[in-house]
Formats: sequence, structure tokens, C-alpha cells
Amino acid sequence: MLLNKINPLAAIGLLALSLNVGAKEQTLRDPTLPHAGYQMSVTTEETDSGLVLNSIINGPNSYAVINNKIMKVGDTVQGVRIVSIGKRQVNLADGRKLTLFQSVTER
Repeated sequence: MLLNKINPLAAIGLLALSLNVGAKEQTLRDPTLPHAGYQMSVTTEETDSGLVLNSIINGPNSYAVINNKIMKVGDTVQGVRIVSIGKRQVNLADGRKLTLFQSVTER
């Protein structure tokens, strides 16, 4: 007789609450994250001069990306003028040559 007067949804809700009270709270771990003992180390690969040749764009007007900045012949980077841009290297006015990694230039 009492069951006829109780809303079925309310009964289900009360049942769910009563079952949930006894259960321990669990937090789910993101499976894409590294395990708890993982230590990340960040390294940046730069030359002694701090100049990194990222890429070269060859054409009628060649461009070089040095330290993530687009440069052309005649521009200066860290106070040194760019003399020439070749297929695999950039020549600077002070005699230094910046070269691309072999894995970047060969396929």
C-alpha cells in the first residue's frame, strides 16, 4: 500500500543514495598520463653560439629560419650578418656556418 503512494523515480533515487553512502570514494586516474614515478626532463639542443638553424627555404629568394625567426641574406642575427644561404647551410659574416641536421635534408 505504501509502495503505491511513492513515486517510482524517487524510490530509485533513494535506493541509489543508500547504496552510494557505504561505498568508498574513488578517483579515476587519467590513463594517458605517465605513471606516478615518472620524471620529465626538458633539454634544448643549441650550438655553442646559441644559434639554431631550424630550416632553409630555397628559391629565387632563399630564406633561413634561425632560432624560429625567418631571415634572409643581409639580415643580422645576434649582431652577425648573414652572408649566404645555401641548400644545407647558412654562412655568417664572422666565418661561422650553421648547418641543418642530416636527417632533415635527406629522405
